[in-house]
Amino acid sequence: MSGVYESTASDGRRKWDRDEYERLAQERLKELQDSSDSDDDVKIPVKRELLKPRDYKVDLDSKLGKSQVITKTTPASQQGGYYCNVCDCVVKDSINFLDHINGKKHQRNLGMSMKIERSSLDQVKARFEMNKKKKEDKKKEYDFEERVKELQEEEEKQKAYKKEKRKDRKRKADTSTFDEDADPDMSALMGFSGFGSSKK
Repeated sequence: MSGVYESTASDGRRKWDRDEYERLAQERLKELQDSSDSDDDVKIPVKRELLKPRDYKVDLDSKLGKSQVITKTTPASQQGGYYCNVCDCVVKDSINFLDHINGKKHQRNLGMSMKIERSSLDQVKARFEMNKKKKEDKKKEYDFEERVKELQEEEEKQKAYKKEKRKDRKRKADTSTFDEDADPDMSALMGFSGFGSSKK
């Protein structure tokens, strides 16, 4: 490496040999090109899917309130916490588990990028129409259910009213038979008007 720089006695500063450095750089570039041509493991950029909503419900409360014995030989999927089978990891609480499955690493392992598909004007209009129809259907359904509830309440009120009328008739019939059999002066003296029963 003595040929890389030269020193002169006149000013005492190093003078770099530019031709030597140029030759070394060219050799290094040639080696890199040769190695990249011979390697079959050239990394091709992976085209990932755009981010899309989940089509399943995340199970967070199936193990809630349950105790479990964990030993050294217990597999990771059965240890305490929430197990992610895509990333093969265990997360200890539900908030961190939700953060994990919504995170970049998990989505990348699923083969998705964190980019969202851009909606067109027609898609937005179609979504508005769908939501409007859902709202109207829900309103109709609610009105029907409300009517059924009102009819049931009305029937219950009528049944209760008829039951009360029967009881009133029965009471009147019982008191009239008691009044016929007993002396009204005696019953007034004793302080009661009837026992409520027609049996003797």
